[in-house]
Amino acid sequence: MNWRRFLFLLPLFAGILASAWLNIFAGSNPILYVRLDLGTLLLLTGGFLSILVGAGQGFFLWVDQREERLLDDTARERRRFLSRLDHELKNPITAVLAGLANLRNAAHAASDDKTLISVEDQVQRIRRLIADLRKLSDLETRPLELDTVDIAGLLEDVYQSVLNKPETEHVELKLLIPHAPWPLPTVRGDEDLLSLAVFNLLENALKFCEPGDAIELRAFEDQNSVTIEVADTGPGIAEDEIPYVWDELYRARAVRGIPGSGLGLALVRAVVQRHSGSVSVRSREGSGTVFLIRLPV
Repeated sequence: MNWRRFLFLLPLFAGILASAWLNIFAGSNPILYVRLDLGTLLLLTGGFLSILVGAGQGFFLWVDQREERLLDDTARERRRFLSRLDHELKNPITAVLAGLANLRNAAHAASDDKTLISVEDQVQRIRRLIADLRKLSDLETRPLELDTVDIAGLLEDVYQSVLNKPETEHVELKLLIPHAPWPLPTVRGDEDLLSLAVFNLLENALKFCEPGDAIELRAFEDQNSVTIEVADTGPGIAEDEIPYVWDELYRARAVRGIPGSGLGLALVRAVVQRHSGSVSVRSREGSGTVFLIRLPV
């Protein structure tokens, strides 16, 4: 039971106690009616204050509930819109891709073929964007398959999967996990979603790093949480753009020429928030970036 809901009754109880004390325990008083009237006045004052406080609590509760309903309605409308968008565009995009494939097979000039390939790439980009938007929407309501997650093992698996990507051939990729004096603690969470979050951060770093850059995937225990960091020596992020990097579809000025949907970091944030964790970023333009995930142990 939430005892704060009954705080508005405190003035009433105070008035009752004061009235009882005046009428029973104040001792003999020749002017009895004054004591009785004063006790009654305190009782009425306490009741009146309780009504005022209760009305104020009720008003603020109504405002909070109204805001929550509006947020819920907005989220539902957003999910419904993304679902309709995914459904309505799926067939046209498939038809466009099929038509482009036929045209490319029939094309003879090299310039025409390159043009068709470019168009097909853009259509595929739209398809991935719609799929990522749907995935981001689903993350907000998808039930978590909670289990005990070994963070060290999860990071090792993600590291190995990224290590097999051709983009890592010219980048120095390191995994740093402490083993002494004790291993990393476990967390309670959905291992698939947490793997997706770490993978997205690593893939994001690979996308923006150039040959010769270094990327480190590391983790450490920090009081009652586990902190996972993905650090790189890439181009960095301008200071005025850092507050917006987690926003959906946001792309920094320096990387707008690099293919991407602008949803990878938004997906990371959604996953971590579903696990009662937090995300943050540190960056120096021209030096590199560190993305952090904190999860409660």
